[in-house]
Order: sequence, then structure tokens, then C-alpha cells
Amino acid sequence: MRRRLTLLVAATMCLALLAFVVPLALLLRTVAQDRATVAASADAQSLVSLVGTADPTTLRTSVEHVAAGARGPLTVFLADGSVLGTPVARTGAVRLAALAGVSRTVERADGREIVVAVLGRPDGTAVIRAFVPAAELTRGVTQAWLVLAGLGVALLLLGLLVADRLSRALVSPIADLSAVSHRLARADLTARARPDGPPELREVAGALNHLADRIQELLREEREQVADLSHRLRAPLTSLRLEAESLTGTDAARITARVDAMERAVTGLISEARHRPEADPHTHAECEAASALRERVAFWTVLAEDTGRAVALDITTEGPLPVGVPADELAAAVDALLGNVFAHTPDGTAFSVSLSPRPGGGAVLTVADDGPGLSADLARRGASLGGSTGLGLDIARRAAQSSGGDMTLTTGRAGGAHVTLELGPPRPPVTPPSSR
Repeated sequence: MRRRLTLLVAATMCLALLAFVVPLALLLRTVAQDRATVAASADAQSLVSLVGTADPTTLRTSVEHVAAGARGPLTVFLADGSVLGTPVARTGAVRLAALAGVSRTVERADGREIVVAVLGRPDGTAVIRAFVPAAELTRGVTQAWLVLAGLGVALLLLGLLVADRLSRALVSPIADLSAVSHRLARADLTARARPDGPPELREVAGALNHLADRIQELLREEREQVADLSHRLRAPLTSLRLEAESLTGTDAARITARVDAMERAVTGLISEARHRPEADPHTHAECEAASALRERVAFWTVLAEDTGRAVALDITTEGPLPVGVPADELAAAVDALLGNVFAHTPDGTAFSVSLSPRPGGGAVLTVADDGPGLSADLARRGASLGGSTGLGLDIARRAAQSSGGDMTLTTGRAGGAHVTLELGPPRPPVTPPSSR
């Protein structure tokens, strides 16, 4: 934009300079020609009275004196054929003036000829001829044109300098607005634009800052709504706890433990929803996938035993396996996938969970079951054929994509669903840009 503004100013100034300099240059040339013509005419007119009244001897002396000081050739042609002053041959204009007694100015290729007919001499009409050479007609014009050209170039450079300064003052606030919008797009909601530049840009900066404030306000309202919704689960959980305490035996202990685990999850969800800081694009999240997976599979193994399901856990790594997903998000993704197995397959259906290193860093997590399988179209948010919310697979997919990976759905050779999550490696921290 800065270049385009400068080019626009340059084009406009070039047109203005051409419209001003060209007529002025032509005017200077005309003025120079007229000046030389007027000077020659004045020399010729100064001899008119002398040629009409003086005797030949006095006339010759006077004409030679005036011709010596003239800028160009000055000649007097008498009717008896005598030539006084600068010796030149009679031209057609001189002969015509002698015959018709008419004064005139004639343009020639080598200059401008001025002839003045003098009537009243006893021997006939005399003709005064003054000649202005072409060099005299254009004397000083070239220098004047060079001065005009230099002035035009100087004005053009000055205009370009002013245009560059003005365009920089205009483009700089636009660049700042673009940088702030990119920071907001990266979830840096602390970014604010400086109201700078023309009034229109200041208005845009104010609108962008208002938008960022509104986004923060909406996020706070959303967190409070999530916290309120989670808090509503406390009532049924309390009821379940009371019913579990009324039971006896191992069933009571197992149910109470699960209610406690669910209550802790709900409490953690409320705390996270209300106190989670806004996303910072310069932070990076990661966790150790193997330990997080073992913990969640151990949780679901208890329920698998109650429903007669065989569980196979295969982790093909001995050391830590870091991935670019926070531990709570990875746990939520695993819970969503295993919850789908329990919700959409009959009791007794076996399932397996495997974890292996991913080429280039990260890990590959696969959950497979021996159930009826599922369609790849279900990997859309809200899509479900089993009466559920349809958010489980979307939670897993977003967790994988947040780390730079993806989720794929396939069907095994013997049937059953195979869900594969490719989890990317942890990302290096990003250094925050310095403030301007």
C-alpha cells in the first residue's frame, strides 16, 4: 500500500508538472523570439527618419555606426542600387517591399527577416533590412529549459519524500491493526490496538478493542454457564452417595468409590471453568502419554470386569512418551473413546488400547473393539446414531488436532471399530514479540 500511494503521488505530480512545465517552456521560447525580433525592429526603426532625409554621405556613416552595434545584420537598400551597412544580396522580401512599399516580417529557415520600406526619397523607395539569426531567436532558451527541468525534478523528489512520509504515517497504524488482529486470532485476548493515525483508523482501532473486550466478556459468561451446569450435577451425585451408603458389602464400597471419583471430576470441571486463564499463544502444553493412558485404562478396567469385557493394553515403549496435549485433554479423549465402547457395544465385547511412538515425535493411540463397527461420518460434532450427544469422537479429534495430529476411523478385518489418534510432539515455547 505504501508503494502504491507513492506511485500514485508520483503519477499525479508528473501530470501536474507536465501541464505546467510544457506550456511555460513554449512561452519562454516565444518570449525569447519576440525579444530578439523587437530588438531588431527597434534597430531598423531607428534608421527610418535618417534614411528618409539624410544625404548619402551622412546616411552611410550613420548606417555603418548603427549596424556595428546591432545584434544581427542591418542593411539599407537604396533605390539606385546602393547597399549600406552589412553587405548582403537583395532577397525576395526586400524586392517586394521596394516595389509595394510594404513593411513585413518574414520567417526563414535560418532566422527571421524584418524589412521596412521608407518612402519619400527623391531617388525612390529605400528598404531597411534587419535579420535575426536562428541562434539569436533561441538565445537563453536552452538554459531556461534546463532550469525548468531541474525545478520539476526537485519538486517531484520533494513530493515523493512528502508522500513517503504521509504513506508511512498511514500504513503504520494499519500494520499495527493487522498485528493485533493476528494476536487475537491466536487467542491472545490481551492484545489491544493503539488509536493512532487518521480518524477512520482510530475508529477501527476502537472497534477492534471493543470486539476484544466483548470476546473476553463472552468467554467469562461461557465459563460461568459451564460452571453452573457442572454444579447442577452435585445434586444427583449427592443422591447417589446417600443410596450407596445405604448399601452393604463390596458393592457399596465400589459404587461409593465411583461416586467419589465422579464428584472429584465435577469439582475439577467447575474449578477449571471458573479459574482457567485465557489462552496464551506463547505457552505450550504437553504431558507424558504412557502414564496418562495407564491411569485411564485402569479406571475403565474395573467397569470392564463388571460387564465381562476383556481389556488388552499394549504400550510399545519403555521410556516416557511426551505428546503436545495437556494431560486433562488426553484423559478426556481416552475417556470419550472408551465410553463409546461401553455405550455402543454389548456387554462382553472385548476391546484393546495400544500406544506406540509416532515417526517424527509424538505417539499413536489406537482403541479397537470387537463390536459392530461405526461409520466414518460419525467423526462430526453432534453426529450420533446411538442416542448420545455425539461429542465424544469430536473431543478426541480436537485433542489430536491441537497437537498437530489427526483422528481416523477404520473397521478391522474381523469387524469392530478402530479409532486411531495421531498425537504430535510437544511444541517449543514461542518467544513473545517485543512491544513497539
